[in-house]
Amino acid sequence: MKSHIQNLAALAKADGHLDEREMSFIVTVGKRNGIRADQVRSIVANSNLNQLIVPDNDSERFDQIFDMVDMMLADGIVDDSEMDFCTIMAEKLGFRKDIVGLLVKNISQGVKDGMEREDIKADIQAFLRKSCG
Repeated sequence: MKSHIQNLAALAKADGHLDEREMSFIVTVGKRNGIRADQVRSIVANSNLNQLIVPDNDSERFDQIFDMVDMMLADGIVDDSEMDFCTIMAEKLGFRKDIVGLLVKNISQGVKDGMEREDIKADIQAFLRKSCG
């Protein structure tokens, strides 16, 4: 979970500053996973922007990219550097280069439309099966 928080911090800092709404979102993700707010803030403050730890299963990889896209949308402004970072992170998390743009776009649209996380996850998994099969 610490690596997930670090990855989210890297995205939050991609546009050059850490917005309070972004920090709040990261704290919420941490709390949801049993990490206290002060611990989350410490992880964020000490995060190395160049260090990425890749989960070893598809479900965790999806959760990471979902949270990154969700956080990118948290401040209401989708900065090009944040979108580029999400796309790069999706590739580094093991998603195929030719589909990462659509992956990020589909997650963004689902979040904007107010879809539930699990519904977006199911849609994305179906999309990935179709595009990979």
